[in-house]
Amino acid sequence: MKIHTRCVAIATFLSAAFPAFSEEEHKSVALFNGKDLTGWHSDVPAADKNPDIKPSFIARGGMLVSLGNPGGHLITDKIHQNYRLELEYRFAKEPGNCGVLVHGSTPRALYGMFPASIEVQMNSTHAGDFWCIAENIEVPDMEKRRPKGKNQKWGGNQGDSRRILNLTDGSEKPVGEWNKMVIECQGNEVKVWVNGDMVNHGKNCTKGKGQIALQAEGVEVEFKGLLLTPLKVEAGKEKK
Repeated sequence: MKIHTRCVAIATFLSAAFPAFSEEEHKSVALFNGKDLTGWHSDVPAADKNPDIKPSFIARGGMLVSLGNPGGHLITDKIHQNYRLELEYRFAKEPGNCGVLVHGSTPRALYGMFPASIEVQMNSTHAGDFWCIAENIEVPDMEKRRPKGKNQKWGGNQGDSRRILNLTDGSEKPVGEWNKMVIECQGNEVKVWVNGDMVNHGKNCTKGKGQIALQAEGVEVEFKGLLLTPLKVEAGKEKK
């Protein structure tokens, strides 16, 4: 009886110290419903002067498609924090540039186009590079993986050394084939996998939550999946 009482007490203490996520808190949600762009809004600077300009993002055949032009971003209406984002993407016709932005906030914070964020690069042969956009993140081997020009500093503003090279070459599939990308944002860390390879892992991010955005940056890119799963954060790693 005494042993049972002690076990109950220990269990109660552990429950309080390490509260379990409910099933609802762990539940994955699809950011794209497969039919339309509900839950997203676009920011396309060229539309400021021409509201009838053709859309940069559409839903087509069960896919979310970035048409590449006019340049801009498709941004989630909601702010997200501590999650795993799983998606598939492919360059439909030709290699080119695109990206997923995490921890997005202030629109057009850089060059009158890019929202403050950390970009996870999809540019062909460079998938998994980080680009710092009015925010910052750190990786090991900064001198090697984030080379600076003369008088440059590591940062996310115009003129700063903003690009952080990925860890691998050859993780991407040929144009026309689907790539699987997984992005984990947990506390002040961001981890990225492409087709099962870990391609980047940054820490000490200056932002820990924000909107998620997709880019229109010159070529057509098709997306599917876009599944977001909440993650638990280790004590001491929470980032506001």
